[in-house]
Amino acid sequence: MEIIMAEKMGFCFGVRRTVEIAMKIIENKEQNVITYGPIIHNEDLTNYLKQNGIGYVLNVDDVDERKAEKVIIRTHGAKREVIENLKEKGVKVIDGTCPYVMRVHRIVEKLSKDGYPILIVGNKDHPEIIGVTGYISNVPYFIVKDVEELEELRKQGKFDKIKKIGVVTQTTEKIEKVRKVVNYLMDFIPEVRYFKTICYATDENQNAIHKLAPSVDVVIVIGGKHSSNTIKLYEIAKSYCPRTYHIQNEKDLKIEWFNINDKVGITAGASTPDWIIQNVVNKIKEFERILERGEIYEKRS
Repeated sequence: MEIIMAEKMGFCFGVRRTVEIAMKIIENKEQNVITYGPIIHNEDLTNYLKQNGIGYVLNVDDVDERKAEKVIIRTHGAKREVIENLKEKGVKVIDGTCPYVMRVHRIVEKLSKDGYPILIVGNKDHPEIIGVTGYISNVPYFIVKDVEELEELRKQGKFDKIKKIGVVTQTTEKIEKVRKVVNYLMDFIPEVRYFKTICYATDENQNAIHKLAPSVDVVIVIGGKHSSNTIKLYEIAKSYCPRTYHIQNEKDLKIEWFNINDKVGITAGASTPDWIIQNVVNKIKEFERILERGEIYEKRS
């Protein structure tokens, strides 16, 4: 069995920055610190933080109940009003928002001031997108996950009076999907201002799995079940390699997925710590030793 790691994968700059903030707080044994929302979409890491005294809240009102003195804003960011409300409560706010997400905030804020309606390509329920909407004011905005949703809004007449529009995307979106949306917009809106807000790490990780997946027998995609960028990696890998599996950690692996002569590709989402990736590699190597001894005869899936 041969294990091949994607050229680019795992923690991105923004996630690493925020996690390091939390780890420093643990190292310094600071008390009464929480995060606003799960710091990243990785259950193993959020559980680790909780075990070491850094839990999270999902709304501002819960801060008082937790007697928090410091609140770390999650990597995905938060609405401006959330941050203002936290400060009004007298807690120290540590902004862990990814700089690439902050850039989206600045862009939609400027577009709003310039009078541009805004189209966001992404998941309307994702915390990053919810946060972005908090920086839009006095202009209509729309959120679509794909070109089909955009077509439906057009049929409803939502764009009948719109002559110009600004476009941003969730930082973890697939570029192929975004191109379709922008190209369709240009068919019926005279002025389309598109800002490429997919982060470089998402680009690099997706390009790496485009390259790796066609050349292997199995792909293991490691990351949180709710991690948008991990799900996108899984979708890309699956389009090339039918034996693609999305796991959260090594406990999700099944020996039935592997054959002794397989080439196994591994990638990981931007919220996946290095130690989880290494645990997965070690578990697959353990499976390899078992298969070499001929101890497993179950039907492979």
